[in-house]
Amino acid sequence: MRTFFANATVLSVDTRSTEARAAPPREGAGRAAGALLHWGWATALFLLYTTVAVRRHLLLRTTGYDLGIFEQAVRGYAHFRAPVVPLRGEGFNLLGDHFHPLVAMLAPLYRIWPSPLCLLVAQSALLAVAVVPLARWADRSLGRQAAHIVACAYGMSWGIASAAAFDFHEVALAVPLLSFALEALGRRRWRQAVVWAVPLLLVKEDLGLTLAAVGGYIAWKGPRRLGILTAAAGLIGSAIEIKLLLPAFNPGGGYAHGANLAEAHGSLLATIAFAPLDVLRPDVKAMTLVLVFAPSALVALRSPLSLIAVPTLGWRMLSENVFHWGTAFHYSAVLMPVVFAGLIDALTRYREAAPGQPLAARHLRASLLTVIGVTVVLLPSFPLAQLAQRATWRSTPHIEAAQALLRRIPDGVTVAASNRLVPQLTSRCEVVVFPTWPVEGHLYEYERTRLPRPTAQWIIHDRSAPEAWPYKTGHWPYPIEQQLAELEAAKRSYGYEVVAERDGITLLRRRS
Repeated sequence: MRTFFANATVLSVDTRSTEARAAPPREGAGRAAGALLHWGWATALFLLYTTVAVRRHLLLRTTGYDLGIFEQAVRGYAHFRAPVVPLRGEGFNLLGDHFHPLVAMLAPLYRIWPSPLCLLVAQSALLAVAVVPLARWADRSLGRQAAHIVACAYGMSWGIASAAAFDFHEVALAVPLLSFALEALGRRRWRQAVVWAVPLLLVKEDLGLTLAAVGGYIAWKGPRRLGILTAAAGLIGSAIEIKLLLPAFNPGGGYAHGANLAEAHGSLLATIAFAPLDVLRPDVKAMTLVLVFAPSALVALRSPLSLIAVPTLGWRMLSENVFHWGTAFHYSAVLMPVVFAGLIDALTRYREAAPGQPLAARHLRASLLTVIGVTVVLLPSFPLAQLAQRATWRSTPHIEAAQALLRRIPDGVTVAASNRLVPQLTSRCEVVVFPTWPVEGHLYEYERTRLPRPTAQWIIHDRSAPEAWPYKTGHWPYPIEQQLAELEAAKRSYGYEVVAERDGITLLRRRS
């Protein structure tokens, strides 16, 4: 173990002089070995994430909200249409929900492979390739063994695992962009960092604030003018998207998620005054803040690069949406590159401040051992642990029944389906969530006792309560009693007939 970590203490303070002393054949061999390390980890993580994502989908654990939504959007792009998403409402342009035009980059791939698995595999690749700049930076600054540890800890980190084992989301595009930008910042390649970070504006409207944080770091540590311009571009870009572009695309003419950041204390001044307390209460927020930096053994907090996480953490902790406060879903994926960049930067700074000293070597060994220890301790609590569960590798009679009934639905028809069945159909049908969700594009602002009648040609409903991380067992978006009442009304009053019923799954077709 001592020999293993000894190499991790070797730093090249002047890489140019080291390269000059190295013989060309050795230099070429070293670069090839380094590339094999970086891309080898990316390949291994890609296979890992893909396995988890594909098994979830085959086990009917993916959802209409959100995999189905993004597939409908990408399907529109792939056929040179606007990203209109029936799952979000009739004629609803998804650019009015979040501003993520960069998602259109997946359209050519989807045109070749029109399947929800296309999006899940693409997301796995995006999350995996983000390890390359982090491992490369750690390799150059801390040594080969340290690079392996950083790559492993990033790949198994809970923020990445939570995104990889959930439905596709646009933030997957931001993870490698931010990772490459952070490596460039760490190596003081300021213009390169800006080139990698600017596309964040096209991934999601809040990421302009992250671009502004990158600009602030550059203004502090590098060319001030470049940093100020970058920060201004981020702030202005987010403002334009939230105030102008999103309302222009949204049928309601406003920012769909503005209520999440409402003035919780009745006025802007009171909201600002209480913000420090609101960031830490309820307790789940404080726990999340600790867990975000835990994969680095909290060492990342010693690096100024960790400040780039502040915009994302800020809006999440101040949000009124309880889902933003915890560790589930995809919300922490963009934070993991920041955390591990901070880890590499902090350890590099410490080592350079005390070159060759035994204390620095012991500190590095202890930090890396702690990082691995935290990774191992947290792993069973997050979704990569699903690979060790027998249920992940076993189909059930219920799944087989669902797949048999789904195959009876013709291509190109309109379908109202239970949330878990939606992404099984979105590649070949026009699908909405049964019984009716949302109503006129509004997610919550309507009277549930007065739902509009179904209009889809087919209905497929699953009365079983699915169990799939990160959701609790239960029915969504309505209680099962209401869903069954709507199902009965479809048969009794709305002109639907039962085509088949099997293992709690009902398939209905509207009479001609």
